[in-house]
Amino acid sequence: MIIYESLKHEFVDDVLNDRITQKIYSNYQKKVGRTSKSEISSWQNSMQYMYKVLGESVIPDNAGVAIEFKIPTSSKRIDFIISGTDEEEKESAVIIELKQWDTAQKTDKDAIVKTIFRGGLTETVHPSYQAWSYANMIENFNESVQKEEIKLFPCAYLHNYFLQENDDLIDQKYNYYIEKAPVFVLGDVRKLRDFISKYIKKGDNKKVLYKIENGKLRPSKALQDALSEMIAGKEVFTLIDEQKSIYESAKEMAIKSYKDGKKRVLIVKGGPGTGKSVLAINLLVNLTKEDLVSQYVTKNMAPRKVYAKMLKGNYKKIEIDNLFKSPGIYYDSQKSEIDALIVDEAHRLNLKSGMFKNKGENQTKEIIQTAKFSVFFIDENQKVHIDDSGSIDEILKISKSLDVEEIEIMEMFSQFRCNGSEGYLNWLDDVLEIEETGNYDGFDLDYDIQVIDNPQVLREMIEEKNEINNKARIVAGYCWDWEQKGRGDTNFYDINMEDYDFHMSWNLANTDTWAIDQKSVGEIGCIHTSQGLEFDYVGVIIGEDLRYEDGKIVTDHTKRAKTDKSLFGIKKLSKENPEEAEKLAEKIIKNTYRTLMTRGQKGCYIFAVDKKLSEYLKNRIKLMQENKVKYILDKDDISFGRVAEKE
Repeated sequence: MIIYESLKHEFVDDVLNDRITQKIYSNYQKKVGRTSKSEISSWQNSMQYMYKVLGESVIPDNAGVAIEFKIPTSSKRIDFIISGTDEEEKESAVIIELKQWDTAQKTDKDAIVKTIFRGGLTETVHPSYQAWSYANMIENFNESVQKEEIKLFPCAYLHNYFLQENDDLIDQKYNYYIEKAPVFVLGDVRKLRDFISKYIKKGDNKKVLYKIENGKLRPSKALQDALSEMIAGKEVFTLIDEQKSIYESAKEMAIKSYKDGKKRVLIVKGGPGTGKSVLAINLLVNLTKEDLVSQYVTKNMAPRKVYAKMLKGNYKKIEIDNLFKSPGIYYDSQKSEIDALIVDEAHRLNLKSGMFKNKGENQTKEIIQTAKFSVFFIDENQKVHIDDSGSIDEILKISKSLDVEEIEIMEMFSQFRCNGSEGYLNWLDDVLEIEETGNYDGFDLDYDIQVIDNPQVLREMIEEKNEINNKARIVAGYCWDWEQKGRGDTNFYDINMEDYDFHMSWNLANTDTWAIDQKSVGEIGCIHTSQGLEFDYVGVIIGEDLRYEDGKIVTDHTKRAKTDKSLFGIKKLSKENPEEAEKLAEKIIKNTYRTLMTRGQKGCYIFAVDKKLSEYLKNRIKLMQENKVKYILDKDDISFGRVAEKE
């Protein structure tokens, strides 16, 4: 979708006669909806500079001009495109990312800078990376661009930016991206004009723009090959048992929808460690290989970043990053725009999207509308946020309202976490008083679960386990503030327990892959950095929001950190409906600890701030161990008796 398009001479005339901003705004209202004053102001400012760049005759009058092009399969918009042909009459387009910035600071993160944004100094992607990634998305998913070999040339134009000597904006650490998408700043009108005229020698009367906007969506062969190569031979992505069965069913449904254009929905139920994410990644890779435009969708950023990094290894594969999406981007997508959406952690879906929850109608509905085939991996016992609204009933209700051709529900039982025990999950539900189960007296498996009296000892145990293969982490309930000033400093301690001389930092804000970073065993993760991921061993610190009083488990949402947003709005709800608020807060807190305590495949070590809770957990584990011994003795006695009878 293009908001404004014209020939170059028409664009110049619109700017000269002060019509350009109104035209963009009017078209934006018709095609997208309302926009902010700041965006209108940025159009007005930037178009004056682009007028100066394009004003000379060196750029042909009948070159195509597009403003605000929404890239299909994403929520991203390209600010400015100029189309034409080069000196060999090959079709070309120059992509320009326009910025109002006047400052930038380098960071330790790849392709990330800090600038004044949203009222303060904020981390965001480098403009060159942004422009390059947009061109890359078009190249990887637009069949016309691929088949007709349309050349895309990205760049960034920071027209308010005064470049100083040794400026962080062009620091050598960003050279890789600047080489792919040059940066132009204040005073570079002629340089940018020369860059454009190098690739746009003749006008094309907007033909290239038409092909870019209307090109059929298809994953490129290069992307398919790259994905296949990345997943090949990696044991972590191997499918076994019912994973394979569900995978084949999902693939069959997706291909049917691809061929006949009719919508299909698959719901896959499964508890922690059933292999939902492994199955999701396999579907992403192999449906892409089958020529389907596919995306992996999950609310939590941590799984998106971790799985993308696991696929890429050490390579800078921007096309892989573009396959991993947030569910909040589909509110203005076209109907059936994407072949397959693979939704992991579907219980974490919200109703509305956007920072202020004011965009769209319903994320579940938007996903089903956008995709021909959608698969939802869901565990309703892992809802850990007040806004979590994804449910099987909701998916079924919306699917029926949208005349979905086929709806299937499948379930995953095999456990790949907690040493293969569904019994452990049932026992945990009973222990946390989520529900009474048949596993009151324990579970039959060799799983290393211990309650530790000192958090420092727990830390040492996890660090020792982590030396094996970097698969042990400490996580905690969100009962300690994540202080802004320490978010990039591992030596700033958010979590302090003076009685135990225990001091640690929450996971740092300067990484999105805490779960697999080599040094992050020295930091503590929370539900938001660990849900959807797994380790061999997990150390769980239970804060004061979960206690044991008068013979039962109690929750206390007032003990959650001020910086925790998972219960944002509970105070208001408490005034309106205290009973409902209490039930909701209890469910979220218990689900949070259930989720944290199921992150370890081989073991879980627990420290509880509340000593009574600690004793309760010890007694439950002791009861389990005693019953195991009794079971073994009884089994031996029975065996002996049978032998005696035969003799």
